[in-house]
Amino acid sequence: MKTGSSFLTHVRLNDSFWNPIRETVRQTGIPYQWKALNDQLPDTEPSGCMRNFRIAAGREQGAHAGCVFQDSDIGKWLEGAAYTLRWHPDPALEEIMDGAIEEIVAAQQPDGYLDTYYIINGLDRRWTNLKDHHELYCAGHLLEGAVAYYEATGKRRLLDAMIRFVDHIDSVLGPEEGKLHGYPGHPEIELALMRLYRVTGDPKHLRLASYFIDQRGRQPLFFREEEIRHGVADIDRKSLFRYRYYQAGKPVREQEDAEGHAVRALYLYAGMADVARETGDESLFRACRRLWESAVRRRMYITGGVGSSEYGESFTFDYDLPNDTVYAETCASIALVFFARRMLEMDPRGEYADVMERCLYNGILSGMQLDGTRFFYVNPLEVLPEACEMDERKRHVRPERQGWFACACCPPNLNRLVASLEDYMISLRGQEVFIHLFLGGEAEFETESAAAPEAPKTTVQLQIRSDYPRDGKIVLTLRLPEPARFCLRPRIPGWCASFAVRINGQAVSAGPEEGYLRLDREWRDGDTVELNLDMPVRLVQASPRIPEDAGKVAVARGPLVYCLEEADNGKRLHLLRIGKTAAADFAAAWKPDKLKGITELTCPGIRESEEGWEDTLYSASLPIRETETRLTFIPYYAWANRGLGEMRVWVRR
Repeated sequence: MKTGSSFLTHVRLNDSFWNPIRETVRQTGIPYQWKALNDQLPDTEPSGCMRNFRIAAGREQGAHAGCVFQDSDIGKWLEGAAYTLRWHPDPALEEIMDGAIEEIVAAQQPDGYLDTYYIINGLDRRWTNLKDHHELYCAGHLLEGAVAYYEATGKRRLLDAMIRFVDHIDSVLGPEEGKLHGYPGHPEIELALMRLYRVTGDPKHLRLASYFIDQRGRQPLFFREEEIRHGVADIDRKSLFRYRYYQAGKPVREQEDAEGHAVRALYLYAGMADVARETGDESLFRACRRLWESAVRRRMYITGGVGSSEYGESFTFDYDLPNDTVYAETCASIALVFFARRMLEMDPRGEYADVMERCLYNGILSGMQLDGTRFFYVNPLEVLPEACEMDERKRHVRPERQGWFACACCPPNLNRLVASLEDYMISLRGQEVFIHLFLGGEAEFETESAAAPEAPKTTVQLQIRSDYPRDGKIVLTLRLPEPARFCLRPRIPGWCASFAVRINGQAVSAGPEEGYLRLDREWRDGDTVELNLDMPVRLVQASPRIPEDAGKVAVARGPLVYCLEEADNGKRLHLLRIGKTAAADFAAAWKPDKLKGITELTCPGIRESEEGWEDTLYSASLPIRETETRLTFIPYYAWANRGLGEMRVWVRR
């Protein structure tokens, strides 16, 4: 494990691609979801989230509504809203958030406990079903929201309440005699405790996060004992998962493959990476690396989607990546980004940032409609609308985004990631400045003076200009009061086969090391680095071990994966072929008025004719007729924004 790096906090985004999306989240997504949490949206599944807190506080009468983990939705909403306050102060939004926090805190019990399901349904049953009832998961999301709001505003109301809740949790759970030797069925609190630890410096918070990770999967298995002691429903004994569904089949350091519920798994791995970095635990780091390789090298879709099976929303086995029965929950790709970022902090390698980028521009962004008001839970790579309605195996796949969900984890999760993208751009390790994502904006960091290393550090401003992913030109400009020596490490994406670098207009010969250039020199005020990443169309093949993609290709350009959609190419997309067309035969055209601005790709193609087959199901004599056509591809993230229709990513060659 290498010396850790820290992501810069003094970053301001000004990006041509992401700014409009972030403004959609701020202006539309945040208010829309606040209405959803307060049951104010017509024709959508009621949430009951905020009403649960009022009932728990005795301010209203009624039963608990929604899922057992309904409290988590407001935690994620608060976190996402807090991030927007960092780059767009909004007193009106802050007032709404303060009001929500007061309703949350009013429900807190005298001993610090805070979970509306058990406050309403009976405190005598709390901590009796850690496996399934999400008390620690909800606590984690509320805690992350509290930390984000404190960091954005300095207000401690929710933070102090959550510290009291953590104190209560620490009094109930742990390795000591008389405590429950348990851990969450749905990991999340591990991440939250590490965020809290960085705010408080209290070793108790690090110790508790480490405990939840180290205790998981040990014998005697806590979840099995809990089932016996409290009559908790056993999981399906016929399931291949058993306790692996909860990542509890064995201790985390012994786990070989990414398995079970994909979101739970990746939240756990992200927490493991956090603890490994903070403690320098080499065995935990090796486990993280092993699980990373399993997840992204053998069990990840080209869009960055993970968790291929509806059953258990889970990982299954290597190369099991069906396109039409896929699950690929939006939250799972978000969790993979969390994991990638923490791996970058421990071990800056381009492959982590490559996956982070793949998820952001494809499998995560697809989860939100362009207007910010409708969402995908499942992100398929092939859709036939009739099958989604009539085939029970594909009923979980929706051909259009939904207004809300009974289990509404994905929309606020997407908000909180998009609103905090600046936290994923740049990290500092000693005198090395790693640029992971090519987002336009400005960053600030400190470095030693070249003339006098013992003198106070020099503040450097790094300006990044780009029109990425529309093109691959990135310009870095340095502003600093005096010369300073440090090493700029811009990433060369794994998809990029050719690039050029110029410093102050002069060509530089440099090759990437573990995915990053090494531009080490004495920098002066006004120095510029121009990086040009070639961005031709690529025809990407899948591993021969993925049967569904044999004989097919996916179209990509830069970080974007593309797809065919019925709106451009008509029905029966399965009849289309790319034929002998090479990548060089594609035309790329910027369409500013299409789907809020996209680079559209077109190429010659072939359509098999249905002529003569009207009343015939099988034939050895009917000829296959073909006609030449023009295929139109749009970025995958933008599909399903023009009405109901077919879509597919993998196309026959």
